[in-house]
Amino acid sequence: MATVRAGLIQMALKAETGESPEAIRDKMNEAHLPLIDEAGKKGVQVLCLQEVFNQPYFCPSQDAKWYGAAEKIPDGPTVKLMQEYARKHSMVIVVPIYEEDITGVYYNTCAVIDADGSYLGKYRKTHIPQVAGFYEKFFFKPGNSGWPMFQTAYCKLGVYICYDRHFPEGWRALALAGAEYIVNPSATVAGLSQYLWKLEQPASAVANGCYIGAVNRVGTEAPWNIGKFYGSSYVVDPRGEFLVEASEDQDELVTADMDMDKVREVRNLWQFFRDRRPEAYGPLTQI
Repeated sequence: MATVRAGLIQMALKAETGESPEAIRDKMNEAHLPLIDEAGKKGVQVLCLQEVFNQPYFCPSQDAKWYGAAEKIPDGPTVKLMQEYARKHSMVIVVPIYEEDITGVYYNTCAVIDADGSYLGKYRKTHIPQVAGFYEKFFFKPGNSGWPMFQTAYCKLGVYICYDRHFPEGWRALALAGAEYIVNPSATVAGLSQYLWKLEQPASAVANGCYIGAVNRVGTEAPWNIGKFYGSSYVVDPRGEFLVEASEDQDELVTADMDMDKVREVRNLWQFFRDRRPEAYGPLTQI
């Protein structure tokens, strides 16, 4: 298929963080459904939601309460719900949620659902930050997924999650695995990484000759108030050019049409994959 319509949904928290994780999950799932239906009406074929989309970004805390937010994949309630909506709209959906593997082992994960509602697999966040206000190692075990490429009904899809985006090796690994479109669901605040937001993903799209969809949540989340989640979700093409960009402060669905022939065109032009010298990169894995 030469043209694929991508969609990204960014959203503010619709519950109080004092509520139970189950209540918050249900409110956030319900809040997303109208925008998912809107995406279906607009012909979106590949939809991605924001990082841990149906919970607050609870990592400024170190509160074991939030372990209760973790769900099984694919047998938990959220993935089952999104499978229904994928079938309803013949739409691939990337579902970023907090995953329980076994009790006490939790991951920051994206489930990938194909357009017929079938579960294709998952990607677990590989790089886990531990800096002031972002105590993710308390909640997430580092991912062990490798670099899967998901052959969906519409495109060859890769997934990277938030902090992963600072590591160019993963983008390259996903592209070498065959990904033509890579999504990066995030939760990132102004004052920390906003100046990088419009630099890293476009540069990675150019370096790897692929489309990238970057999605961030909006608003502030009490009681932590680590800063403003600044939205600005966007899709860039293999030349690093912006196809669409969302606002900084609104719940929003954005869509972009991706000409998939451009992937081949740009890769053939620049030949970065041909000119790689992996035999010379040994020191990168030794330091």
